[in-house]
Amino acid sequence: MPLKRASRGRRKGGKGSSDRIQCTNCGATVPKDKAKKVTSRLSLVEHSLARELRAQGAYISAPKVLKWYCISCAIHFGILKIRSADSRRQAGRLY
Repeated sequence: MPLKRASRGRRKGGKGSSDRIQCTNCGATVPKDKAKKVTSRLSLVEHSLARELRAQGAYISAPKVLKWYCISCAIHFGILKIRSADSRRQAGRLY
C-alpha cells in the first residue's frame, strides 16, 4: 500500500512508542512526536507602557509559552497548511 507521507506523519525515527501529550486547544491525547509544538512569548505589560519603559532603559521580561497542538487544531489555526500529494511525499525524501 502506498504511503501518504514518507514519515508516516510522525518524527520519531526508528524508536518504538513515544510519550503522549494533550492538545492545548481541544485536549485530545496525541503522541508527542506527532503533535505540533509552538513557542511564543507572553507580554506581561501593555504595548504602549512597554515602549515608554524601554525608552527609559528598563528591561521587560517576556516568558516563553509552549503550546502543543493536535494536527486538526494546527490546521484550523493556520500553523499547518494542507499540501498536495506530491509535496507531501517529497518532503521526507533524502536523494
